[in-house]
Amino acid sequence: MSRTTRNRLRLGLGASAFLLAVGLVPAPAHAEDVTDYAITVDPAAKGAKIDDTMYGVFFEDINRAADGGLYAELVQNRSFEYSTDDNKSYTPLTAWTVTGTAQVVNDSGRLDERNRDYLSLGAGSSVTNSGYNTGIAVEQGQKYDFSVWARAASGTTLTVTLQDADGTPATARRVAVKGGWAQYKVTFKATRTSTTGRLTVASSGAAALDMVSLFPQDTYKHEPNGLRKDLAEKVAALHPGFVRFPGGCLVNTGSMQDYSEASGWQRKRSYQWKDTIGPVETRATNSNFWGYNQSYGLGYYEYFRFAEDIGAMPLPVVPALVTGCGQNKAVDDDALLKRHIQDTLDLVEFANGPVTSTWGKKRAEMGHPEPFHLTHIEVGNEENLPDEFFARFKQFRAAIQAKYPYMKVISNAGPDDSGSTFDTAWKLNKDAKVDMVDEHYYNSPQWFLQNNDRYDSYDRTGPKVFLGEYASGGNAFKNGLAEAAYMTGLERNADVVELASYAPLFANEDYVQWRPDMVWFNNHASWGSADYEVQKLFMNNVGDRVVPSKATGTPSLLAPITGAVGLSTWSTSAAYDDVKVTGADGKTLLTDDFSGDAAQWTHTGTGSWSVQDGSYVQTDTAAENTMVSAGDTAWHDYDLHVKATKKSGKEGFLVAFGVKDTGNYYWWNLGGWNNTQNAVEQAVDGGKSTLLSKAGSVETGRSYDVDVKVRGRQVTLYLDGQEWGSFTDDKPAEPFRQVVTRDAKTGDLIVKVVNAQSSAARTAIDLGGAKVSRKARVTTLAAAPDAVNTETATPVAPVTSTYRRVADKFTYTFPANSVTFLRIRQK
Repeated sequence: MSRTTRNRLRLGLGASAFLLAVGLVPAPAHAEDVTDYAITVDPAAKGAKIDDTMYGVFFEDINRAADGGLYAELVQNRSFEYSTDDNKSYTPLTAWTVTGTAQVVNDSGRLDERNRDYLSLGAGSSVTNSGYNTGIAVEQGQKYDFSVWARAASGTTLTVTLQDADGTPATARRVAVKGGWAQYKVTFKATRTSTTGRLTVASSGAAALDMVSLFPQDTYKHEPNGLRKDLAEKVAALHPGFVRFPGGCLVNTGSMQDYSEASGWQRKRSYQWKDTIGPVETRATNSNFWGYNQSYGLGYYEYFRFAEDIGAMPLPVVPALVTGCGQNKAVDDDALLKRHIQDTLDLVEFANGPVTSTWGKKRAEMGHPEPFHLTHIEVGNEENLPDEFFARFKQFRAAIQAKYPYMKVISNAGPDDSGSTFDTAWKLNKDAKVDMVDEHYYNSPQWFLQNNDRYDSYDRTGPKVFLGEYASGGNAFKNGLAEAAYMTGLERNADVVELASYAPLFANEDYVQWRPDMVWFNNHASWGSADYEVQKLFMNNVGDRVVPSKATGTPSLLAPITGAVGLSTWSTSAAYDDVKVTGADGKTLLTDDFSGDAAQWTHTGTGSWSVQDGSYVQTDTAAENTMVSAGDTAWHDYDLHVKATKKSGKEGFLVAFGVKDTGNYYWWNLGGWNNTQNAVEQAVDGGKSTLLSKAGSVETGRSYDVDVKVRGRQVTLYLDGQEWGSFTDDKPAEPFRQVVTRDAKTGDLIVKVVNAQSSAARTAIDLGGAKVSRKARVTTLAAAPDAVNTETATPVAPVTSTYRRVADKFTYTFPANSVTFLRIRQK
């Protein structure tokens, strides 16, 4: 076997990876010119136009992305509004400690009707705030603005101290309170750097306090009520074309009522924009879907300003009155629907209306008389009830476009890349000639390598695609490589995919609800993930038009699905019996009726398994992925039979096949997603993708006969003797991907190549007769597949260089596990 052939077969893509055989590159005459791949460019042909807004960011307040993150406020729970509605562990004094006497009060003496709670502090008492993470972070020499709303008898003095957690004092300031509610301000200058600061407010007499705040003066663009500078700068460095906000599940979960006496001051509401504007002390508070409180200090006005500051298009999302994210309920209240539609019309007026209009005037009063130039608005997010959602969406769209005909109103296709919800939603969107459809999916790296051609076959005359949320299940460089390979397909199809954004954007390392995330941070530092570096490279080198090109692929042998079998549950107790695995030749490979023990099974997941009354039972209804497996990982071409019964819990049962190890397997998920769907999922290196999905549920106490037939790479599934579905997992996980674009401003051809394999790729590049400079500016991301950026180390970082042997036809070797951009100047 030649060195070149060995390189082609040494792919390093994980246990379940496979590649479809394609034609080999013809060998040139000279041995030293032998190449692994060939890229052919047609510079005379006209490819798809790429809009400046193609790549953007999606900001959702998840993982403490807002309070404790992008919003620069250093005091946690500054208004004493934390509640068990936000998190069962919360009290109104969460993040505060009391010395002396203090209690949180909710009565008519409050600062503002919508700011319901305030602190009653006893004479001679004090309260201390611990900030976020390890404490309040300050930097030596920087200035910090303290403010508080206070009410007390004249002559009362507040003493404000900024100190370390060990009590080491920094600086104290005194404020004289002069009667009724008023705001008092002082400024601190940090005498040294600390990440464990504490802010203490002491009172000489009885006092009422609210909105206790400490803000760095050095915010992004030095905006008041501004943004944390390092986080905002990381977003700005991407040069995103748009900012989608505020969600996400924040938008389409919870009550659709307002925050008022009429609603009982509802604390678990969908994100509604009018709650988030105006003076911060009058803004509502709300429970965050992800398990904490939202102060709304970072609200719609601040989102619009941030988008403007970084040169991005604002793209707000409003609720459609159909909940999702596991809640899945359509709100049937015509008056409430009309109110939300009017709120959406008012939002457009707030963004674009003249200062003489009601909401344009409010924008001007907040400091921005000029319009924000809103052109796109999205209604709804990942609704699992497509018919109910679309009936409401049409009413929103009709009202918006009747008053603002220039506005693009974006719909969505549900929470997955395929399945019955996806198909129904897309049909509704196409039939109604919707402008744009938002697709969301979180899949394994292999899925992204396999589906580079996803949009090649989309209808060019139908709705455009907004890929509003996607990620490949991790923050290692192998994830970035898979996403980069997929992005070459997005660019190639820029006439269909008009907008795309990775998600989520931010994660505070001490408050994580979701992984992966693009940018990580704590109270004093931030760092971009490998995925961030990929996004940054693409966003800063988009180009204006695709230049048609083609490349040879990677040959490999096509192997059958192999692996052992498994049983699992997710937040459910279930019993399994009569397991039998039979080879295609009729030979029995495994049989277990659990009349004795479960010695054939290996427990690799969570949960509690035991043999009970002749069944194998998992009893922990809180445990997720309780996998047990049996058999040989080399098994292929077999039939699996199992009898399964749900005993209790949220979901159904999971029957696995093709089990290689804890991170590589297939399973049939019956009664998943809170017992609303049946699906086949594939796990590759820990990341899961959905291969087949249908609506369905599992009855508690009923026994089901589950059969799985594996032949080669085709799988057929039977439920109670009836065929449920089948699939063939034979798409190539091609590791070598490329796209070429042209930058009209510079005249550069930008050759973008992803080599997601463990060997270098020597490549013949034919520029199709283009007259080009001899030099190319090269930017390369190259690292080990498992490399992860952290606060202290960034193994995934761009390296720039110059390549001086460019010609109409030339050879370039792309490093193993790399993303490489060649900017070649056309003459």
